[in-house]
Amino acid sequence: MYKVLVSDPISDMGIQMLYDAADVEVVKQTGLSEDELVAIIGEYDALLVRSQTKVTEKIMTAASKLKVIGRAGVGVDNIDLEAATKRGIIVINAPDGNTIATCELTFAMMMSAARMIPQAYKKTVGGEWDRKFIGVELRNKTLGILGMGRIGSEVAKRAKVFGMEVIGYDPFLTEERAEKLGVKLGTVNEIVAKADFITVHTPLTPETRHLISKPQFEIMKPGMRLINCARGGIIDEMAMIEAIDQGIVAGAAFDVFEVEPPQKDHPFLNNPKVIVTPHLGASTIEAQENVAIDVSEEVLHILRNEPFKNAVNLPPVPANVLNKLQPYFGLGEKIGSILGQIAQGAVSEIVVNYAGDLVDVDTSQLTRYIVKGVFENQLEGINIVNAMHLAKSRDVNIVVQTSNTSSSFTNLVTVTVKTKQEEKTLAGTLLSGYGERIVRIDQYPVDFAAEGNLLLISHNDKPGIIGRVGTLLGSNNVNIATMQVGRKVIGGSAIMVLTIDKSAPAEVLAELSTQAEIVNVRALKV
Repeated sequence: MYKVLVSDPISDMGIQMLYDAADVEVVKQTGLSEDELVAIIGEYDALLVRSQTKVTEKIMTAASKLKVIGRAGVGVDNIDLEAATKRGIIVINAPDGNTIATCELTFAMMMSAARMIPQAYKKTVGGEWDRKFIGVELRNKTLGILGMGRIGSEVAKRAKVFGMEVIGYDPFLTEERAEKLGVKLGTVNEIVAKADFITVHTPLTPETRHLISKPQFEIMKPGMRLINCARGGIIDEMAMIEAIDQGIVAGAAFDVFEVEPPQKDHPFLNNPKVIVTPHLGASTIEAQENVAIDVSEEVLHILRNEPFKNAVNLPPVPANVLNKLQPYFGLGEKIGSILGQIAQGAVSEIVVNYAGDLVDVDTSQLTRYIVKGVFENQLEGINIVNAMHLAKSRDVNIVVQTSNTSSSFTNLVTVTVKTKQEEKTLAGTLLSGYGERIVRIDQYPVDFAAEGNLLLISHNDKPGIIGRVGTLLGSNNVNIATMQVGRKVIGGSAIMVLTIDKSAPAEVLAELSTQAEIVNVRALKV
């Protein structure tokens, strides 16, 4: 008999399958403190939570029988994933259960912003009969969607029914998938310049933080409207208030804030053109039931040793395989991360080639690290467990090849990322005494450690370029730690890889790009 503890308010209808299971005993105790959980968790095989329970390392240390933690929702910020992974506890979530709820809230917010419904309601119930609320129709308007994952795709479907033209942006949105959705592809700035409405559905990552900020507001057409039911911080709140004051933004509707709950003096709360709600994206009866159903089903699979999905941490790996692969996990992830940063366009295929001694073991776990690295700068919550699933859901083909020889290296990991625009290749190995090394970028031989702040400079092989780069960086107080230059023939194309002590300011990168014979400059963080 498996024992399952439900420590947060979760829909009983949603976890009914656990109650009905003959091999499961469900105990529901909410509002427990950390010490109270520590005192009882040792007798349970599974723990179900929402966001209230903080599942700490202390709790998991006491959880001698715990096999799985189920989060009835998407975010797992309240669960110590590292501690869970160390103890072999699988953490699962329910990423699909609130898709429709958030999509529908997005449309409710969009229509409210278009017709100023909350503002009109407030005046009417206050005794004023004010009919001066002149709104706009959605029909024949252009909707820009930033983030075309599950929720963004559902919004696009509904927008088409409303007679809207839809332009979508997503780093992994291919032309084929966009065509299926009836969506035109566009860059962030193209969407910002054309759209009458913009809704954001990206995760909050360093790359998407303030995705819409002052430079984007400066190119918007006056009278546009913004919707954010995703994550606070994707849209620069203070820059948007300024854009409202300037007449650029006619209205906005936000379900999320950069800091939640917002301070009482937050400018959104007193601005008549901004509609706000308290993070209600998943707050429907159906969504709460759906996430509970999804997580309950997964918990049953795990307890019964059946196949499962939606795990957000490391599954068990046989010790003999882990011992052989573990030294390569960091290398694989770094190779993927660099490729994810330098490849232009939506990724359509990732080709991984293992050469040398690595062909003797199951490298599927290492492949997960590589795929995670490729996508980690664009996708929130990606990890080695869900990396393959997320890649598949975005129509990314993963190809794994092996070779018994690896030229002059005992082992070699070579990864090629293919997009509609280009192919980029990196090769890396482990060198005794030197650790993880990148030994090839495209056709250029190199040898450098993939760590810290890097500059990748494509240039023509002409005298004086290295000196000019060093002088320019030095004059801007950017210290070079290491430098590698790779070329195939004298006077042809070449690359330069620099490790620098701190990230180079954007204006320095721009100045580097204007230097004679320099083709491209990319700042990388590994």
